[in-house]
Amino acid sequence: QVQLVESGGGSVQAGGSLRLSCAASGRTISVHHMGWFRQAPGKEREFVAVSGWRDRITDYADSAKGRFTIDRDNTKNTVYLQMNSLKPEDTAVYYCAAAPGMGWTPPKDFAQYNYWGQGTQVTVSS
Repeated sequence: QVQLVESGGGSVQAGGSLRLSCAASGRTISVHHMGWFRQAPGKEREFVAVSGWRDRITDYADSAKGRFTIDRDNTKNTVYLQMNSLKPEDTAVYYCAAAPGMGWTPPKDFAQYNYWGQGTQVTVSS
């Protein structure tokens, strides 16, 4: 079992930045792919970014490329999402998730993730 707790959400103006954190407990994240997803009101949950368990492979949604950076600190059992140049369309609840560290390619499909945090709200005003 992996327990995940997100923090760092809040309200910012367009162009601002936020850094989300996801603290894990129960098992080490070093053997898990760690992903960030988001869900806006009335929309489906969508992939944002992932950090692979091997070789620190990362991948991003097109909407996040160049603006968001995912990173992990295995010694702190924590994964981060640095979000810069935020836009109103980034407004959503952001979820951290963990998937078993199998294979080289970090998954983008939320169905492959076993563990989820409770989410943290990010609101970007224009």
